[in-house]
Amino acid sequence: MKLGTTLIHSAIAAALLAAGSAQADITVISFGGSNQKAQEVAFYEPWQKASGSKVIAGEYNGEQAKIKAMVEAGNVTWDVVEVESAELARGCEEGLYEQLDYKKIGNKADFIDAAVTDCGIGVFVWSTVLAYNADRLKSAPTSWADFWDVKKFPGKRGMRKGAKFTLEFALLADGVKPENVYKELATKAGVERAFRKLDEIKPHIQWWEAGAQPPQLLASGDVVMSSAYNGRIANAQKEGKNLKIVWTGSVYDLDFWAIPSGTPKRDEAYNFIAFTSRPENQKVYSSNITYGPTHKKAVGLIDPEMAADLPTAPQNLKGALANNTQFWLEHGEDLEQRFNAWAAR
Repeated sequence: MKLGTTLIHSAIAAALLAAGSAQADITVISFGGSNQKAQEVAFYEPWQKASGSKVIAGEYNGEQAKIKAMVEAGNVTWDVVEVESAELARGCEEGLYEQLDYKKIGNKADFIDAAVTDCGIGVFVWSTVLAYNADRLKSAPTSWADFWDVKKFPGKRGMRKGAKFTLEFALLADGVKPENVYKELATKAGVERAFRKLDEIKPHIQWWEAGAQPPQLLASGDVVMSSAYNGRIANAQKEGKNLKIVWTGSVYDLDFWAIPSGTPKRDEAYNFIAFTSRPENQKVYSSNITYGPTHKKAVGLIDPEMAADLPTAPQNLKGALANNTQFWLEHGEDLEQRFNAWAAR
């Protein structure tokens, strides 16, 4: 069986190499930092060896304005983009991303359900968690209520500068159960409640935008606690930083590969996405940063000790909240506008 798998992989690699002369270099945009480093090891470098083409790597913080401008101008220079779920759904509706042909990617049944969407295929499962610097706090926080308790836990707090997840954490801190957060947030009273809760700690917040910032802010002591992406904290731990994760009250979601509409390198983009969607490549990715794979067969390839630190581990899902993409698709623009106005005051 192992020999058969090897032969299949060799045949695929040979096919890619045979097409090498026709393969153009592609531009792949992700969220940078340790996420991009893991992608380089698991995806970019193996792809370059197999295809003979280069990956021109770029990074952004999820802003969709540049993609919209490129598509509308008919001058698309980004070929594959890593996109969060709500932005993907909105961009798909607006025609910013190609409707995917899964015959060019793989069998839909091989992926977890949430990974298969019209305009994007899930790359990995990630969580936004409460992280803290264990060297700076005398006792360990255990919830978002503790995050809000500036008397018991004095010091600055880091939060992503945006409504998404920040409002969820505010409601969790105010005692709303995870299963009721989006019901509450869908009401005017719930939104008011979330912003009132944010008012309580506004003077203590250090805002961040890029995923690389929270571990840096925590390690330097600029903040004692922060919302953060679990994989970024895990990588900082590997580097010897005494940072800890609180999984209770975390929000998990997927990031997706999407193809901007109108890229002249559509075929190359499909080949790249299909390559990165293979279980053996996803296994390498999850081994380099603690984000969960989306291909079902990749899970069994991951070392059990490492799998225990993934957002998809059963113990880490207890008390966690699944991001409601539909909610943010319907309410995101209004809530982000309100948040920006509130943050600017």
